[in-house]
Amino acid sequence: MADDTAPTARPEIVAAATALESRFPFADDAAFDDARRGYLGTVPDGLVHAEDGRVVWNAETWTPALGGSRPDTVNPSLWRQAQLVAMHGLYEVTEGIYQVRGLDLSNMTIVEGERGVIIIDPLISTETAAAGLALYREHRGDRPVTAMIYTHSHVDHFGGARGVVSGDDVAAGRVPVLAPRGFLEHAVAENVYAGTAMGRRAAYMYGAALPAGPAGQMGAGLGMTTSTGTVTLIPPTTDITHTGQEETLDGVRIVFQVTPGTEAPAEMNFHFPDRRALCMAENATHTLHNLLTLRGAVVRDPRAWAHYLTEAIELFADGTDVEFASHHWPTWGGERIVALLSQQRDLYAYQHDQTLRLLNKGYVGAEIAEMLEMPPALEAAWNTHGYYGSISHNVKAVYQRYMGWFDGNPANLWRHPPEIAGQRYVDAIGGPEAVLAAGRRAYDDGDFRWTAELVSHLVFADPDNTAARELEADALEQLGFGAENGPWRNFYLTGALELRGTSVGTPTVAASPDMIAQLTLGQLFDSVAIQVDGPKAWHLTSAVDWTIDDTAYWSRLANGVLTHGEGTARDGADARVTIGRSDLLSLLAGATSPEGLSSSGRLTINGSDDVLTTLLGVLDPPDPDFAMVTP
Repeated sequence: MADDTAPTARPEIVAAATALESRFPFADDAAFDDARRGYLGTVPDGLVHAEDGRVVWNAETWTPALGGSRPDTVNPSLWRQAQLVAMHGLYEVTEGIYQVRGLDLSNMTIVEGERGVIIIDPLISTETAAAGLALYREHRGDRPVTAMIYTHSHVDHFGGARGVVSGDDVAAGRVPVLAPRGFLEHAVAENVYAGTAMGRRAAYMYGAALPAGPAGQMGAGLGMTTSTGTVTLIPPTTDITHTGQEETLDGVRIVFQVTPGTEAPAEMNFHFPDRRALCMAENATHTLHNLLTLRGAVVRDPRAWAHYLTEAIELFADGTDVEFASHHWPTWGGERIVALLSQQRDLYAYQHDQTLRLLNKGYVGAEIAEMLEMPPALEAAWNTHGYYGSISHNVKAVYQRYMGWFDGNPANLWRHPPEIAGQRYVDAIGGPEAVLAAGRRAYDDGDFRWTAELVSHLVFADPDNTAARELEADALEQLGFGAENGPWRNFYLTGALELRGTSVGTPTVAASPDMIAQLTLGQLFDSVAIQVDGPKAWHLTSAVDWTIDDTAYWSRLANGVLTHGEGTARDGADARVTIGRSDLLSLLAGATSPEGLSSSGRLTINGSDDVLTTLLGVLDPPDPDFAMVTP
């Protein structure tokens, strides 16, 4: 708020929370029993440190806030979810299968084999993964890691790999690493091509810079937040290519189901037939998931998602006594497992089918998002609530998947960008004071959505208008207090924080050196091409034949575009450049210069001496701290 007192929820937010509490069975604590089941212990004080002593995870951050009664500034349904996902430690799932939960956004599963253990999804950071493995060994003995499985291509399921497995052991064939086909391509592309923008938006989505507590971060629905340690990647050694593929790892039989295009472009579920246990990756958790995550991604396919959930029931339900996933807590009992998977299936199918039905009647995404109501039986199930995804933004994602960004109204075909539109709206309404007056009336009436939308125009027209920034921040804060969805709350409250002058930047960087090292040459040059400042390079032409660690490659800069491919340039090159891959990465990162590499004999240029200087001179590196709520 504008003064130094603790923020409070407006009466409209309190009333909405009271109404929600009367609609749903908050006295049903079966999920709490499931989440606590099999608890063995946790890490001291809930803390995980980096080598330099920095805290990269504090599992006890939310304990003080969650210990008392629910404050008015937290949606009651999100409060319930936060209490569940804030639980942390080592848990026994079934005989020989254990999970580390609450030590990062995701879970790490540990399966005991004949000689050691199989690691499934080693979290985001090496530090949290190592802490989780140490916790397991404290309770179950010092078993070696004999295999590792990545369920899918998102960083919270592979980033901690080097915290539990040695790259040398993998390279020597002692520890196989399994992943769905296409994993490496998607993992690298997602975190490098648009990685800077996704990382900046992820800072909003997970609220990593917000203080935990009743007026701040209360989880992200899928987990509490993201760790801030070291992100790594060990490439898989074995691809899972088809449903029904069976592998035996350290004496443990596993049957796989590939599910491309569901929660990730490359993803898979798998069954342990001898232990009657089913891993559903991130395809069935205790929340409505995203069809388009707010940090940004390719739109997911809810039709395919629903299909693969049906297939999982048909393939594995009769042989399963416990289902677990890479987030949240397990579900025990065949009937309950089928109910969970069926509800999740119907959840994605309904959003898909009803959005298509309504868009074919001429409604646009924003309209459908306000119209669509879920069937009562689905709405009554806790696992379908929008703690991470939401009906509102999922419906818009389905519309986008089929129809694109344009809603068909020609008035929206060539709209002004935010700064220009903001100034025109302010002028049309009658100036800054008129906008502020209208915004204050809306705020006083409890119409916080309209307050934020209206006053945002003034902020973009005049970002130095303190009154406008504060009023928009107040409105966003109230929207955050009312949100059932964790990322929505985090977006609103982080936006309010930045409007009030605190920049949060990008707390977690996924495009780590380990990630960059896995780029193919094509991907590497693609990542350079998207940094070319087009207008600056309009009138430049430069062709290079490269020898990179004995591999022939070519690139050509013309018309502001860097094209490239294997072999030598078709029309001849201005120069031939010989360089090692590691030195090329260092050069592109700005850590060294052509002159420095040349003087040490690690770079040779035969032909035009300025080809590299020309290329480097037109690169425009991304900005990890770009503005979100201001121009």
